[in-house]
Amino acid sequence: MRKEISAGIIVYHKTQRGPEFLLLYKGKNYWNFPKGKLEGEKESSYKAALREVYEETGLGRGDLKFDPRFNARNSFFLSDKKRKLLKIVIFFLAETSNPVVRISSEHKGYAWLPYREALRLLTYQIYKNNLKKAYEIIRGKSVPSDKKGSSRESHHLQRNR
Repeated sequence: MRKEISAGIIVYHKTQRGPEFLLLYKGKNYWNFPKGKLEGEKESSYKAALREVYEETGLGRGDLKFDPRFNARNSFFLSDKKRKLLKIVIFFLAETSNPVVRISSEHKGYAWLPYREALRLLTYQIYKNNLKKAYEIIRGKSVPSDKKGSSRESHHLQRNR
């Protein structure tokens, strides 16, 4: 079985109506947070998340203020008829005051969305759970977890290929 590790950032900015979350649109009703694969065994998940967010959105380290109370690690299996893949995705939470986004060619669009709309558009339940935990932290509510907003979830996702 193959293993793939990705990292990303749940990016938000504050508005008068409350926080708005950045989701990227890849097509076919697939909305997600900016994220991507680690490059090589020596790249940390934090550095990969920064690199991917910059590549996919144009937002750099100077645009992001990280919240140390949150990180999420999700693991799930993707499978088709021939192969099975263990996918691990690590997310961080960061606020930006720069809502200007320059998407990469791999995406068809993006949106800054209020919590309920972002929750509705996210494709997978595990990412919805990450958004819920991030939103609770932003709103100042305590998050039940193993430590400091960290969460670990495992699921099996089936993809048709």
